[in-house]
Amino acid sequence: MGEIVLAAKMTHVPTLQMSEQEGPVKGKRQAAIDGHLEIARRAKELGADTVVICDTHWLVNAGFHINANEKFEGLLTSSEFPQFIRDMPYSHRGNPALGDAIAEKATELGAYTLAHHLDSLDLEYGTLVPMHFMSREHDMKVVSVAAFCTVHDHDESRIIGEAIRAAVEESDSKVLLVASGSLSHKIWSNKEYAPNNGTFTISSEFNRQVDLRVMEMWKNGEHATFLKMLGDYAELCCGEGSMHDTAMLYGALGWDKYDQKCEVVTEYFPSSGTGQTNVIFPVP
Repeated sequence: MGEIVLAAKMTHVPTLQMSEQEGPVKGKRQAAIDGHLEIARRAKELGADTVVICDTHWLVNAGFHINANEKFEGLLTSSEFPQFIRDMPYSHRGNPALGDAIAEKATELGAYTLAHHLDSLDLEYGTLVPMHFMSREHDMKVVSVAAFCTVHDHDESRIIGEAIRAAVEESDSKVLLVASGSLSHKIWSNKEYAPNNGTFTISSEFNRQVDLRVMEMWKNGEHATFLKMLGDYAELCCGEGSMHDTAMLYGALGWDKYDQKCEVVTEYFPSSGTGQTNVIFPVP
């Protein structure tokens, strides 16, 4: 019988990769990188063999979608930021059986979902950036779930989370579940970016204050209250991918019945106007 052994909300900003390259960002994101490494170490200690990543950089429309390929290999150049992420090599094993099982279970529960086995279906950087660092500490199989959901509601994404948990428990896999996305996500406009030192600043003080309050709620285990504000938070603070990754995470953890106190492993930091962190959600 499988189980989700650890869950986390994780940043995937391009500046993590840039932090290890020569230039003005070198070394600036080490704390976030260290957070990724720590989460991987915890997952290894708990025996995780697979990471399921709910990726807010994978935009989908009709249905929900899962990349359940057997192997992922290539070079990543971001179509969004080709000046930031370019020619980043990756090579990861997949877990097709688990990806297929999640899709089947989600469809049974009422959220139409397709799993895909296509070499031409690339992973997005919301999956590849965390894997770039976590794989240094622990070699895990990866299943990527689309979480930039444009015509879906949070209740459907809750079902996806429930399906992830049910499929994992019926499998022989031990899983690290990752919600890959930011907190607030109001990126600086192009003309504002440089004058406001955009790489290292937040675009809205309101967003920053709400982000910090949300992190306090997570640390205090106030999840039922947070879920009451999730829709407004995602809309008013421009949550990345409308925060469907977060809805999926909570669906897998029991939604408003979840009461664990979270652990912040990377303190809050702004990036290109957005709010970022790494937070561990203990699995009861």
